Amino acid sequence: MRSMKIITMPRVDDVIAPIFYTVPMQLLSYHVALIKGTDVDQPRNLAKAVTVE
Repeated sequence: MRSMKIITMPRVDDVIAPIFYTVPMQLLSYHVALIKGTDVDQPRNLAKAVTVE
């Protein structure tokens, strides 16, 4: 394991917390996927989860 880093988010009201934290968590997920080498545009098992009729 490389080095661990801590992301500190400011405390916000519970009503706006989901909106406020969504973008940083999406960016974190994106960068983790890049580090792992996963294809962020073609997630595994997507065809099983999404059905178009």
